[in-house]
Amino acid sequence: MLAGFAAGTRSYNVRDLVVRRTSLQFVRACICTREAMLHSRKPRTFVSPGSGDASPGEIARRTDGRAPCEPVVAQTIAAIPPSRTTNASQRTETAYDLGMTVADSLLLLDDVQRARERIGDRLHRTPLLPSATMSTRIGADVCFKAELFQRTGSFKPRGVLNKLATLSDEEKRRGVISISAGNHAQALAYASALEGIDALIVMWQTASQLKIRAARGYGATVDDSAPDIPSAFERLDELVESTGRQLIHPYDDPLVMAGQGTVGLEILEDAPETDVALVPVGGGGLVSGIAAAVKGSKPGARVIAIEPELSAALHESLKVGEPVTIEPRSLADGLNGPYAGPNCVEVCTALGVESVLVTDEEIKDAFRFLYGRMKLACEPAGAATAAALLSGRVAVEPGQTVAAVVSGGNVARETAAAILAEH
Repeated sequence: MLAGFAAGTRSYNVRDLVVRRTSLQFVRACICTREAMLHSRKPRTFVSPGSGDASPGEIARRTDGRAPCEPVVAQTIAAIPPSRTTNASQRTETAYDLGMTVADSLLLLDDVQRARERIGDRLHRTPLLPSATMSTRIGADVCFKAELFQRTGSFKPRGVLNKLATLSDEEKRRGVISISAGNHAQALAYASALEGIDALIVMWQTASQLKIRAARGYGATVDDSAPDIPSAFERLDELVESTGRQLIHPYDDPLVMAGQGTVGLEILEDAPETDVALVPVGGGGLVSGIAAAVKGSKPGARVIAIEPELSAALHESLKVGEPVTIEPRSLADGLNGPYAGPNCVEVCTALGVESVLVTDEEIKDAFRFLYGRMKLACEPAGAATAAALLSGRVAVEPGQTVAAVVSGGNVARETAAAILAEH
C-alpha cells in the first residue's frame, strides 16, 4: 500500500472502511511492510512523504493556525483487493490498491496563489478565446480556456511542478513515479526533466501509443507491461515498494490540485466577469483546484464538472458523498479516471461544484465544432465542456459569461480523422 499524500485529522469513510485517527509519533512507530498489511487487511496510517521537509512558504500559517496543505499526519485507507466490476455509469466493486488520504482542511485560494509563485514563468499563460458562434447559439458570452496549448498539451504540468517544488533533496534523489493514461505521464516526464529528477511512469498496453511515445520523448522511463488499468495499479504498487520512489498522484494530492487551480486564477484575471466555469473531469484534481480559485474569488460563481457518461467517477461519488470506483469506457481516454479521489470529492462537495454528464456522441459533435469553428485540434477529452454547451445540458442565463476549459491536445491522427469523417 502506498503512503499517504496530504495530512489529515478528520475521519472519513470510503466503502465501509474506517480511517483511524492517530498521532505522528504513533504513525512513525507503526509503519509496516506491505505483506503484513495484505495479510491483516487492517487500516494503516502513514506519515505523508516529505512531512519533515516543508518549505518556509509551505508552513506559513493561516488565521486558524493551520498551514495550507501542510504535511502532517495522514489518514490512509487499507489496501483493497481488486474484484469484479459492473458498468461504468454505476458504482462498482472494483477498488485500486492505492492509498488515499483526506486533507485536514479544504483547498483554499491562498494555496492556489502560492502554487503560482512556485511554478513561476516555466509554463505558458494560455489564451481565453471568445466564440461568437457558441455565444449566439446558447445566448451567453462564451470563452474557451485553451489549455491544449500548454506545455505537453494539457494543464497537467501546473500541478506536477507545484508538487515537485516541495520535495526534499532526498526524495528528489530517489526519483519519482506515477501512473497515467497519458497526459499526466507527459507532464511528469517534462517537469522532472526540468528539475533534474528521474521519473518512472506506469502505463498500460491499451493506453494511447502517442502519449506513451511522448512521455518517453520527454525523458521518462515508461513501464507499459500491464495489459489493463487494474493490472497497472498492481504494477505501480510493486514498483513503489521495490524502488522507494516518491509517488506523484495524478490528481488527488492537494499540492497537485492547487497547481491545477492556477487555470482558474488566469480565467478570472482575463475575464473577471465570469459567472460559470466549465471544467472537464477525469479524477477531479483540475475542477477541485479551479473551484478553490474561482469560489475563493467569486463565491457566487458556478463551477460545473463535465464528465462522459461512460466515465463518471466524480459524478457517482458526489451522489453518494464518498469516492467510488468505476470501469471507465469513454472514447475520451484523458477523462477515463477509475475513481475520484477523496480530497477531490471533499473539496467539490464543500464548494458546491455541480456535475453534468455528456455522451460520447456529444463529445464527437463538440470535437468537430472546436476543430471546424474554433480551429482547436484538441483530443476528445478537450471537447467535453463544448459538448455540455452544444447539447444544452448546462443551463445558463442570457448574457452570462461562461469560461470553458479545453485541455488535451494529444490526439492521434487516426482518432481525429475517424471522428471528423463521421460528420
